Amino acid sequence: MPDRGGGPTGSRIRVGRPSRRVRTLLMTLGVLAVLGMAFTMFAGFWTDWLWYRSVNYSSVFTTTLWTKIGLFFVFGLLMALAVGFNIWLAHRLRPPLSAMSMEQQNLDRYRMGIAPYKKWLLLGITALVGLIAGASASGQWRTWLMWVNGVPFKQKDPQFDLDVSFYAFDLPWYRFLLGFGFAAVILSVIAAALTHYLYGGLRVTSPGARATAAATGHLSVLIGVFVSLKAVAYWLDRYGLAVKSSDFKATDNWTGLRYVDANAYLPAKTILFCIAVICALLFFATLWRRTWQLPVIGFGLMVLSAILIGGLYPAIVQKFQVQPNEQAKEAPYVAENLKATREAYGIEDAQVNDYDGKSDTKDLATLRDDVADAASIRIMDPNIVSPTFQQLQQMRKYYAFPTNLDVDRYSEDGKDQDTVIGLRELNLDGVDKQNWINTHFRYTHGYGAVAAKGTTADGEGRPLFTESDLPSKGELGDYEQRIYYGEKTTTYSIVGGPQKEIDYSDDNGEKTYTYTGDSGVSLSNPVNRAAYAVAFGEPQILYSGAIGEGSQVLYNRTPKERVEAIAPWLTIDGDAYPAVVDGRIQWIVDAYTTTNGYPYASRTTLGDTTADSLTATNDSRAVVAQQNQVNYIRNSVKATVDAYSGEVKLYEWDTKDPVLKTWMKAFPNTVEPRTAIDKDLMDHLRYPQDLFKVQRELLTRYHVKDANTFLSGSEVWQVPDDPTNKSGNAVPPYYLSMKMPDQKQQSFSLTTTFTPNGRDNLSAFMAVDAEAGTEDYGKIRVLKLPTSTTVDGPKQVQSQFNSEQDIAESIRLLRGGDSEVEYGNLLTVPLDGGLLYVEPVYVRGGGLKYPLLRKVLVTYGGNTAFEDTLEEALDKVFGAEGTPPPPADTGENTEQPPPPTSDNPTVQKALDDAQKAFDEGQQALKDGDWEAYGQAQKNLEDALKQAEDAQARAGDSGGGEGGSSASPSDKPSGDASPDPSDTPDPERSG
Repeated sequence: MPDRGGGPTGSRIRVGRPSRRVRTLLMTLGVLAVLGMAFTMFAGFWTDWLWYRSVNYSSVFTTTLWTKIGLFFVFGLLMALAVGFNIWLAHRLRPPLSAMSMEQQNLDRYRMGIAPYKKWLLLGITALVGLIAGASASGQWRTWLMWVNGVPFKQKDPQFDLDVSFYAFDLPWYRFLLGFGFAAVILSVIAAALTHYLYGGLRVTSPGARATAAATGHLSVLIGVFVSLKAVAYWLDRYGLAVKSSDFKATDNWTGLRYVDANAYLPAKTILFCIAVICALLFFATLWRRTWQLPVIGFGLMVLSAILIGGLYPAIVQKFQVQPNEQAKEAPYVAENLKATREAYGIEDAQVNDYDGKSDTKDLATLRDDVADAASIRIMDPNIVSPTFQQLQQMRKYYAFPTNLDVDRYSEDGKDQDTVIGLRELNLDGVDKQNWINTHFRYTHGYGAVAAKGTTADGEGRPLFTESDLPSKGELGDYEQRIYYGEKTTTYSIVGGPQKEIDYSDDNGEKTYTYTGDSGVSLSNPVNRAAYAVAFGEPQILYSGAIGEGSQVLYNRTPKERVEAIAPWLTIDGDAYPAVVDGRIQWIVDAYTTTNGYPYASRTTLGDTTADSLTATNDSRAVVAQQNQVNYIRNSVKATVDAYSGEVKLYEWDTKDPVLKTWMKAFPNTVEPRTAIDKDLMDHLRYPQDLFKVQRELLTRYHVKDANTFLSGSEVWQVPDDPTNKSGNAVPPYYLSMKMPDQKQQSFSLTTTFTPNGRDNLSAFMAVDAEAGTEDYGKIRVLKLPTSTTVDGPKQVQSQFNSEQDIAESIRLLRGGDSEVEYGNLLTVPLDGGLLYVEPVYVRGGGLKYPLLRKVLVTYGGNTAFEDTLEEALDKVFGAEGTPPPPADTGENTEQPPPPTSDNPTVQKALDDAQKAFDEGQQALKDGDWEAYGQAQKNLEDALKQAEDAQARAGDSGGGEGGSSASPSDKPSGDASPDPSDTPDPERSG
């Protein structure tokens, strides 16, 4: 058996020092590892700097960087000095001789062990706490910049008469300083106590005094500083009551003082402040008295006072003063909360008017012509027809449209037209051959905008395109169609070098292109290439021959991503939308300034408030919030991102917003004045959806101005769930050109509905003027329905649609085969005291992969129609075209009437052909064969026209006494699906 170490020394295996070669190798590997880590850190820093410089916002990078560095070093150094000084002082105050006890003998070994390394240990501890503290402090750069650059709101809170800027800009910084002070003192106490214990200043088991006089004085001063900070905390807590949130009545995020705060907590905090000051002085007095007795008693009294005065007393006030008469006690404070909340969210001027919800007009036919004046009803739902755009206008597999299209306004014959628009963006998933060159060099951009009228469809139910084909052409005129920056462009591209890009393809083959913009970062420098190879984890960037002179890398390419990067102090709206402006495609991005420090204004959580049925299925529409819980919001900035060059511009929109003015001081020359917005761009700016969703959520409770009504909770509304699907999420707001009762003409608006809390009937309709540049832009109008009568809400209207027998049967037939029915946006339009509901119905199937508009649902005043076109549905609802009278009761069974006949053989043949075409159309409808259905409709129209012409000739010649007449007006209407519940009757006697 081999020797395992128990034999003589000579037989043991010795492990000597590594050879020189091994040591050199290990040292080399260590140096390379350190250099690799250093270059990785440098690559992140360097690529960020290069990117900010490429977009001409390097000042944002430098301001943010130097602020973080300054905070890191200042507060890291302060923490290191505080802890290091107290360790040094505790060591300096150590007793000259330690007590002869077992405890001290054990500690002697530790003291002797660390003696040679005391300085290094001190430096190590202070460096560690300094690094941690500095890293934490650098994360407070926004708090620092807002404090040092804060401008006044010129509004004061009702309790302390302080400007709102104190709560929004000053108080957060003071709280950070207070928290830092607490951390420094606690760490210093721990470090000093351990040092005193190690060197005998504190004793646990040794006989005699437990602490030396020096240790007692040192620790007492530190605890006195801690108690002093607690006194400052009590004082700041007084002001914190104005921005404190709590659950109260109709809101879960009530903010501001209530009766118990003003009459119990506020005086309690003041008393506790005084007690803490006295207690701190007692601790400082130990420097002379050298005893813990008085400060310990004082500290105990402070803790007891905090329990009794700060906890028990307010509970007693709430129980015995507030609850017996809550309405009267809380009303003044509720009134302040109502006022502040409405101001903070920009809803103080919301105009709430009573609205009957039912028309008094007896003859509805007289209202038919008023519909066009009331609204330009959009039957193209941008959230449904994206697959239709994709199928009809994709052109190549490597193009795609966003899941949700956008609604904008474009002029047609001098009149604004609501338009559904989307960009044909790059879709790398559609590239046949996936490799690094194709993904990042050849397929680099999308091409062209596609637009369609929002208020009409063609005869097949497809969008009526106003801009289409590849390259796109139509009513948008000439513009730069290449899209290098878009919502679906999430990967980097390297352009401008020797590798040609695929521009687009036509009948003559592929066209190539070389990017001529300068929005990217140059890769001609080997250092840049190495940095991006590390940053992107792509070593081919370093040596690829596809990169050469003129090559530049494009990244951070989605509009929201670019705006967020150059303005990290803004909250970004979830829906960026494209517009053709001055010959360029511009992405328009709405951005907000927020704070959660507005006194008395209730808080809201942006992520929850802005969620709806669209964000639930499309994460890209979610708000990008710098601060998720806020109680003040303004749409202070309108931003644009050029789809070709990537150029980002920020425009000051709210010229009175103090939060924006503060950030403009912190980042000068980053935001352009509002006057720099030209008219062409102004025509496409609109009221943002996420702000509207926040405001509508607040208006469910804060539409009331009376404190007693608010407290009763009788007027609480809710945003209804989307009735067109089963997601259970809130209905999204809809853009629509419409006219409210007090308006003289239509305006581009953003609309929504409200229902009572826990019920489905309608309680209110809300619209905001969304057309930028107009006098009423941003004006909120709310039509409040009476509580004494019931008006159907969206869910009830949808149920009414689905429950009517004829409509249900038609829907069943539309679903025949493998077809699917999709409900479009349920639009609500005020009309003559009543409410008009319109909902387009799409069918997808029968071999088609995209939805087509097949029916339109309309209801008004209890009348419902389900017809092929909007016009026909409106005619039926309003009775503008009278229905034929029922057949006379002859006493005979008329359930199966005989087929129509005619003495004129020509007419009879035409009618037979019409009946055959109608039957074929019905069968095609059941089979979901839309192509066959369209042909049958055409045959039916031709046959009826022949019958009409033959009957007219027969009438002119005096023949055919028993001849029957058929006119085009009697045929099934439109080119889309007829109502399958109608009885086939191609011949109607004149």
